[in-house]
Amino acid sequence: MTTARPALDPELSALLADMPLMSQLTPDVLAQLRQYPSTPVDSLLAGRQAELREVTVPAADGAPIRLSVFTPATADRTTGAPCVYWMHGGGMVMGDRLSQIDIPLEWLDEFGAVVVSVEYRLAPEATGTTPVDDCYQGLLWIAEHAEEIGVDPTRIVVAGASAGGGLAAGVALLARDLGTPAIAAQVLICPMLDHRNNTASSHQFAGVPGVWTREMNEFGWRSVLGDLTDDEVPAYVSPALAEDLSGLPATYIDTGSAEVFRDEDIDYASRLWAAGGRAELHVWAGGFHGFDALYPQAQISATARRTRTSWLARLLRSA
Repeated sequence: MTTARPALDPELSALLADMPLMSQLTPDVLAQLRQYPSTPVDSLLAGRQAELREVTVPAADGAPIRLSVFTPATADRTTGAPCVYWMHGGGMVMGDRLSQIDIPLEWLDEFGAVVVSVEYRLAPEATGTTPVDDCYQGLLWIAEHAEEIGVDPTRIVVAGASAGGGLAAGVALLARDLGTPAIAAQVLICPMLDHRNNTASSHQFAGVPGVWTREMNEFGWRSVLGDLTDDEVPAYVSPALAEDLSGLPATYIDTGSAEVFRDEDIDYASRLWAAGGRAELHVWAGGFHGFDALYPQAQISATARRTRTSWLARLLRSA
């Protein structure tokens, strides 16, 4: 039986035709992917009025966690800028703190946000709550050093794409439950939220080559969960498990109609509304996983980025 799937946006489909795709992710393939170099910092700063500072903070178990702090060169540190705390994507198993960093750096350019990105530890070397705990420690550092880095502590936003979106959601849950620090908003871009991997959209993108398939998603979750049984998985790791979504900050979620995470992302937004939360959801017709990060020049990508930036600018003005 053939599974029907939403059609790709025509422009994205043409761009994707030149990209090598796969359906499975294995330890050997992961090792090869991890050899690709990180985004050169010089290219990130070229033509941009920004300063970069590297910081190392201790994780809960004492391990060093690196943070990259991007500050507008013209920032007025006496007033306090908004801060975007960025968690990168990569299925919990790959990527680094500079992955997809062009997305939040647009917000540095647009409204003078200080951007902080975290080098959380990856699975399968780090399992369970370690990645989300690393991210939470970085958030605590930002709140504790807000004055030093020129940040308004009432305007801290957690944000991330894919696995990073799931980690941002987990960090927001942790901050709510532990009572600190305050978060003004969470921006969840095609977030990886549900380890159960059993929605209609996950089955639609099984057994076919893609940017991120059901099989690849299973590999990522299996890597980070380790020996945990379903009953032992914390909601901070798999935020879709959280029974109570009340008391969370204003939330922006976007995803594509043609991707694995579509249905779990829609469900999370719906449950935020049901809990009385403030949430905005966009499902971009014909968008595949990570489309606006891979092909920012496409019209649908530019629209998605512009819409996200507009929402965040409005929220920060009112914060």
